[in-house]
Amino acid sequence: MTDTTANDDLTPHPDVLRRLRWRCRRGLLENDLFIDRFFEQYENQLTTPLVQGLLQLMDLSDNDLLDLLLARKEPEADQSSPELLQVLQMMRVTKV
Repeated sequence: MTDTTANDDLTPHPDVLRRLRWRCRRGLLENDLFIDRFFEQYENQLTTPLVQGLLQLMDLSDNDLLDLLLARKEPEADQSSPELLQVLQMMRVTKV
């Protein structure tokens, strides 16, 4: 099993974050824009649970992910972990 933390806390190891950024590359430019903005704002604040939530989102198809990011739909019950919901909230554009 690989070590996902830099210390005994919830901070992911820098190598984990580097691989995560690569894993988050998508086929739709729109998704990439959301993901890039997310990393710009929150990369230094990511915890291991948030990384898990982000990985759950990355398991979705591009179109399903975009629908969630644009709030055209909400996650289905079987995919709505607290971590996924928190990351989704962080990634969505808030209107001011």
